[in-house]
Amino acid sequence: QAQLVESGGGLVQAGGSLTLSCAASARTFFSKAMGWFRQAPGKEREFVAALSWSGGSTNYADSVKGRFTISRDNAKNTVYLQMNSLKPEDTALYYCAAARSSQPGMGRINEYAYWGQGTQVTVSS
Repeated sequence: QAQLVESGGGLVQAGGSLTLSCAASARTFFSKAMGWFRQAPGKEREFVAALSWSGGSTNYADSVKGRFTISRDNAKNTVYLQMNSLKPEDTALYYCAAARSSQPGMGRINEYAYWGQGTQVTVSS
């Protein structure tokens, strides 16, 4: 059964850092690209970052480039999102997702087959 469990969210001041983790079942994780999305209240879910199965290819939303870094540990079936220089506009529920393929794609929701329940990130000004 596919399973993705996010952790690491919390409350942080603007300018601070957080690292999100997403632990996946082996079946969900193996050979798949992984991504992070976020959804703020009243807004649509939006793409944040994605990483290929090999780790050699990444894709970032323009709003987080240079501040966020996605990485993965294939031995632990875990993907991470290091978030630095956080801004109040980064406040959202952050979701981990497993792609349908091994490549990060274009950041479209329909490129992803499995989703976690989300972890809340709140950035205070």
